Amino acid sequence: MSFSDALLRNAQAVLQLCREHSWMITTAESCTGGLIAGCLTEIAGSSDAVDRGFITYSNAAKQTMLGVTEEMLIVHGAVSEPVARAMAKGALARSDAHLAMAVTGVAGPGGGTIEKPVGLVHFGLATRTDATRTEHYVFGGNRQAVRLSTVEHAVAMLASVASP
Repeated sequence: MSFSDALLRNAQAVLQLCREHSWMITTAESCTGGLIAGCLTEIAGSSDAVDRGFITYSNAAKQTMLGVTEEMLIVHGAVSEPVARAMAKGALARSDAHLAMAVTGVAGPGGGTIEKPVGLVHFGLATRTDATRTEHYVFGGNRQAVRLSTVEHAVAMLASVASP
């Protein structure tokens, strides 16, 4: 997947804001499979603002790598606000980062339900100093469009926290 010039400019701006605060970013990604970290690291010199990325596509990975509980996954499902929150907190706890961006969703084309349609993505953004923020959206389009929209929104969320 290639990233638009506009998205790369936004990613560059996020990295610059993080540099100004001496912050590092970590990602915890399910439905994007590492695309958020990939977008950020597409920028040369990003290693001074990107700590690491967790690709936790399976429930087992969410549990072992991020500390999401089995009970939470059973009660709420992987695509849920509590899991996005737990993923963000878990990534922050298991990294040297100041910001953790987590995403979990249904990219499609299958896997959707009435309650959790294709395109539904939950976002979790944790910082060392503030409460964890969550958002969710239902993006339209095919699998690639949902994943790209998710990356765009994640970068925008990171920018909103890093901005003065």
